[in-house]
Amino acid sequence: MAGATRNELVEHETTGADVVAAAAVGLSAILFALSLAALFERVTITDRIAGVPAVTLLGGLLALLGGAVITFGIGSRLKFVETQPSSSAGLIAAVVAGIAWFTVAGGFASQTLGLGTVGGVVGGVVVGIAAFGVTIVTREDVGSTVPIGLLCLLTGLVFVTGTVGPQWVWDLGWEQSASLTAEFVIPVATLFATLFAGWAAAKAYGGFGARGRRMGAYTLIYLNAISIVAFLFILVAFVVVQGVPGLLTGAEFGAGVGPETTLFGFTFTLPLSLPFVMNGVALLNDFQGVLPAIVGTIWLVIGAVLFAVPLGVGAAIFLTEYAERGRFTQAVEVATNGLWSTPSIVFGLFGFAFLIPRFGNQKSLLAGMLTLGFMLLPLVVITSREAMIAVPDEYRDASVALGVSRWQTIKSVVLPAALPGVVTGVILGVGRIAGETAPILLTMAGGTFVPGAQTVDVIGGFEFTSAPPFVANPELLQATSALPYQLFALITAGVGLGDSVADPEGFRWATALVLLVVVLSFYAIGIATRYYFRSKLQHE
Repeated sequence: MAGATRNELVEHETTGADVVAAAAVGLSAILFALSLAALFERVTITDRIAGVPAVTLLGGLLALLGGAVITFGIGSRLKFVETQPSSSAGLIAAVVAGIAWFTVAGGFASQTLGLGTVGGVVGGVVVGIAAFGVTIVTREDVGSTVPIGLLCLLTGLVFVTGTVGPQWVWDLGWEQSASLTAEFVIPVATLFATLFAGWAAAKAYGGFGARGRRMGAYTLIYLNAISIVAFLFILVAFVVVQGVPGLLTGAEFGAGVGPETTLFGFTFTLPLSLPFVMNGVALLNDFQGVLPAIVGTIWLVIGAVLFAVPLGVGAAIFLTEYAERGRFTQAVEVATNGLWSTPSIVFGLFGFAFLIPRFGNQKSLLAGMLTLGFMLLPLVVITSREAMIAVPDEYRDASVALGVSRWQTIKSVVLPAALPGVVTGVILGVGRIAGETAPILLTMAGGTFVPGAQTVDVIGGFEFTSAPPFVANPELLQATSALPYQLFALITAGVGLGDSVADPEGFRWATALVLLVVVLSFYAIGIATRYYFRSKLQHE
């Protein structure tokens, strides 16, 4: 009967072997997380985890994982486990196994056996070729599990026996006296061994064959995605943990403790005093701050966006909707891609050589805005053009059929449909220019800390004159500071702190935290804008 036919790919009963393979995949995920934590020193290799030394725990789990993978592969080959393996594990798996074994065997022969560099290379080549051959010649269940499982098992035993312990150092013998320490080698070795073993365990759980290869690929993708997300969170968390103490230096909370603020004609006192983000640097300040640099960074990004976005979108409209496809448009594409790939220091030199002489031969906020605007312009052109090309031609044809002019079609149909893509390009560009240092150093920065420095007042600086251009703004022609340059100077040159800050290291980390918050705030504004236009487009 058709209804009684069981399809193993659709109905997959859970057996004891499946449980073991699934447990191996879960164990690989746990080891992957532990190795990441050790690599970023959230867990040090000298710590104890549940009373067990970290190196011993990592080694024991690696050995257990390797043993499980080997057992499953041999069990499949001896038909104790029902699987559907292919005739070979494949060329990619063989190359990976060969490289992994070459690295491990070469290091073991060179350091543990004392055979030196030449002996290590020879031993690594011999073992790597053997691993390549076993993987590609034998059936998939053995070729995918035994070489990887043995690698994981051997690595675990090396850690458990103390052959590679917390004090282990591999002197590379270079003229610069470079060396690899256990703090780096142990987490990295665990990370890669876990990746390979997790892939093999996932293939085993899928019964090898097409289903197993698919599950192995999914496992690698998920583990890599987890590592990317983990790296992001660890980076942000590290900056936050290091920067919060400096950020809160001198902070007070309560009614009337903050500075007076005027809004819409009403003056009131804030219930919060946060000197680090509310003060500049002055001799009489109890606590120094970075307010001028924060304001300078914000105006810098706003000015660059106001300069680059209209020009970039306008150029994209011309190239997409008016210009004929030919050598001219191809030349523009090559030029914009090349400009976007140009190092920021080149843009900084351009601003220094071309803009500075035209603004009174002095660094200024306006020169910094234009320089970063030129950096942002290529990406705005590229992303805006791609977004407009992605708008279906049916939209344009329908508008023309209604008798609407080309410009009205562009304004009412093409641009609204392309806006989410345009905003995405602006978000990516702002993320780059907001953290640039070299262009600011050459065109805008007037000093890291200037006693008595005030925030630049761009809006209040506009003045009407009787001579062209009839509107002037001296604030735009003043040199000021910005968070990226200030952080650069504090870290590399130790400029400006002196004895005015009790904790220079905390001050630097707090500056980095504020810069991160400013950049993420621009990202949040851009993402909210993109979501608004996208939701508006969907409802129309």
